[in-house]
Amino acid sequence: MSAAPPSTAAIFRRGLADHQAGRRQATAEACREVLTRDPSHTDALNLMATLAHEGGRADIALNFLERAIALSPATADYHSHFGVVLSGLGRHREAEEAFRQAIRLQPGVADVHANLGAALLAQGRAAEAEAPLRQAVRLKPRLAAAHNRLGAILCQLGRFAEGEASLREVARLRPDDPAAHFNHGAALAALDRVREAQARYREALRRDPGHLGALINLGALLSAEGRAGEAEAPLREAVRLAPQSADAHRNLGGVLLALDRPAEAECCYREALRLAPESTDGRLSLGAVLLTLGRAKDAEPVLREAIRREPNVASAHNGLGVALADLGRPAESEASLREALRLAPDDAEVRYNLGGALLNLCRVTEAEAAFRVAAQSSPDPAASHFALGMTLLLSGRLEEGWEEYEWRWKTGLLSFAGRNFAPPLWNGEPLAGRTLLLHAEQGHGDTLQFCRFVPLVGAGARVVFEVQPALARLMSSLPGVAQVMARDDPRPPFDAHCPLLSLPRVLGVTLGDIPTQTPYLAASPQGVARWRDRLAHIPGLKVGLVWAGEPRRDQPNAAAVDARRSVALGDLARLADIEGVSFVSLQKGEPSAQAADPSTGLAVHDFTAELNDFADTAALIEALDLVISVDTAVAHLAGAVGKPVWLLNRFDTCWRWLLDRDDSPWYPTLRQFRQPGPRDWPSVIADVDTALRRLAAGDRSQFLPRKVNPTQPTLPA
Repeated sequence: MSAAPPSTAAIFRRGLADHQAGRRQATAEACREVLTRDPSHTDALNLMATLAHEGGRADIALNFLERAIALSPATADYHSHFGVVLSGLGRHREAEEAFRQAIRLQPGVADVHANLGAALLAQGRAAEAEAPLRQAVRLKPRLAAAHNRLGAILCQLGRFAEGEASLREVARLRPDDPAAHFNHGAALAALDRVREAQARYREALRRDPGHLGALINLGALLSAEGRAGEAEAPLREAVRLAPQSADAHRNLGGVLLALDRPAEAECCYREALRLAPESTDGRLSLGAVLLTLGRAKDAEPVLREAIRREPNVASAHNGLGVALADLGRPAESEASLREALRLAPDDAEVRYNLGGALLNLCRVTEAEAAFRVAAQSSPDPAASHFALGMTLLLSGRLEEGWEEYEWRWKTGLLSFAGRNFAPPLWNGEPLAGRTLLLHAEQGHGDTLQFCRFVPLVGAGARVVFEVQPALARLMSSLPGVAQVMARDDPRPPFDAHCPLLSLPRVLGVTLGDIPTQTPYLAASPQGVARWRDRLAHIPGLKVGLVWAGEPRRDQPNAAAVDARRSVALGDLARLADIEGVSFVSLQKGEPSAQAADPSTGLAVHDFTAELNDFADTAALIEALDLVISVDTAVAHLAGAVGKPVWLLNRFDTCWRWLLDRDDSPWYPTLRQFRQPGPRDWPSVIADVDTALRRLAAGDRSQFLPRKVNPTQPTLPA
């Protein structure tokens, strides 16, 4: 007697067992047999839908599920399954309706609430997704996927504390999942809990040493914390593991820039931009490093392209404004910075840069207002206060200017490196019987200008004056100094100290009481006599020339200023045919090579190889009739020894030359020839040509400025 055939129910149970065992073909055969016997067997239709979905045939899966739902519309599982398949096809709006129907039929299934939240999130409806995800975790507290999505949503909504709590739970539920630790770290970083975030990223890397996001984010956090040296290693590993990751290259570039390796940073930024050519951030990073390298000309097109692609990014207009300022185009710089300010009206950095552009345009009142606002709103106001100080000094308001100028020590600029001496800073208290160390700062010209205040230090004090080595011999002629020493020579004991450019603040110097008596420095008589003998054969007026400053390429801001204050010797060629005038080079440094180039069109006598320090230069100046110089230390030296000096001054003048005058309260024998507009050297040189021709013709009044201080200096003999 043969066995009875298996029931439909038994065949379906066998099919379920085969599916659980991974026997897909046997499962399909069982389902087909069931459906042959009973085409309305909805569970078999549902299982066939599962097989089709797993096999990548979502269209067939939907067909089976539609048949199952039509036969059994009150079964929540079928609607839920239908929603899952629709979500996989990106049909999130239809999936949402399927999940909602499943919840209406069976509201207590956590996974369905979680799937509804995911469908809403996929539609960009994060705020609406929160409620079903919260319901999912209430129904099933260990449902890590729901906690994860809820945490992501809360962070997206800016509720980082709540988001961090959800993501912390994910990390607890999935301790072996590096993504869980990574996501928790990102939430902690958003809360500025930096050390905890670093720990989570490190844990993610312990689980997966090649986790790219953890490597990049850990490096970024270490860099932001000022630990760029530690940040380099994870970011280099990110670049090694994912050489096609623009983010890895860009973040490594930022670290290298922080480590003062801008050339390497440029390479990283260029590679990042090659990998992500549409990235505005990539262009901004490259533009910034080019500015740091002092290559404003290269930065300009990069930043303009960033603006073309995304015209409403304030930092792009700000960077372009800085580049244009460095290129000596202040009007264009102002326009860019005003656009940046329109887009970011509370940005203190933009306001500060705008102040700089306005100052370069000699619109001092507007510049002052910009710097004051920047100083009030910036978390690091030192640069704005310092700029405000220079603006006040430029406008002749010395008392307030000196106070603001003291902020220079907090700017972090290399030229204002502080001196950490144990004895206290002198602030004007009596010094009788005590030793005061006065120490030079900044450039040689600053020391030559401000050493005039040294003899005004209180009577009874023993003054030790520390100066740059090239000035030590010359400064021995300064009265009121017990000892002149070169910087970094062994210092004698002292009771207090004062930076040289702080003396006017301590002494309360105003515009009306600047000591103007010259000379206050003197060359050795023997040196002067020797140079007069050497120059005796040179006919006519003997005019010393300095046409360029020190380039200082390692300081981009200073290099940009030098480019605006300097000319080439060839620019002065029109002076070559003035009868009765001979030119003597006082130019040192790299530009001095131009004196040997006949193509400049201006012949100069060059003895500069014999000038070893400023004492030698002072002796040569004393043997001349006139010095013509751009804004360099030699102009100050000529003024300090009382020699007539013509200053070729740029439009965006240094604060010490003040505004709207061609004389100087610092040097009675100095006459200014100012640019009437930015970069207009031809007008300056034309004016010098006219004045020099008149002087050569016997008009000795040309030595001196037309607008002079109340005390008229004596004309040179």
